[in-house]
Amino acid sequence: MKKRSVMAVVLVLVVLVLGALWAPGAEAASRRAVRLSATELRHCRADGQNPVVCVDLSAQRMWVMKGKSVVFAPVTVRSGRRGNITRTGRFRIYWRHLHHWSTEYDSPMPYSQFFSGGEALHGIYGNVHRGPGSYGCVNLTIHDAAHLWSVTRKGTLVEVWGRKPGT
Repeated sequence: MKKRSVMAVVLVLVVLVLGALWAPGAEAASRRAVRLSATELRHCRADGQNPVVCVDLSAQRMWVMKGKSVVFAPVTVRSGRRGNITRTGRFRIYWRHLHHWSTEYDSPMPYSQFFSGGEALHGIYGNVHRGPGSYGCVNLTIHDAAHLWSVTRKGTLVEVWGRKPGT
């Protein structure tokens, strides 16, 4: 194995171990019950057959609707930082990759579900409450990203609106 490949494997293992040690508190915080406002329920509409991923950048949270039912409770997310804001609009998940690695940012992106160019819904190792934000992706805890993976599929609608405070 080349020296660079060995270093990449070691880095992945270190990130996995640190993520496992650091993530439980972040995951518990992201699972706190949050009620959706009437505005949020009106903004993100789904038909009775197909789920829609709802991303409210202003509140920094995400949930999944199917018809008038919430099938994936609201969770805290982290979106794009100043200069790399997350695009708003209606998109479809066009590619899913369970163990994605960003070559652009040399970083793990577990449970990646790409919906707009290089922007994806994906898990992060660490705390979604810390840091200035992503480079445009919608970051979730590993637990939430794994759960979302089981609820969505290629072609699922993703609706993104609002503006992250401070951007």
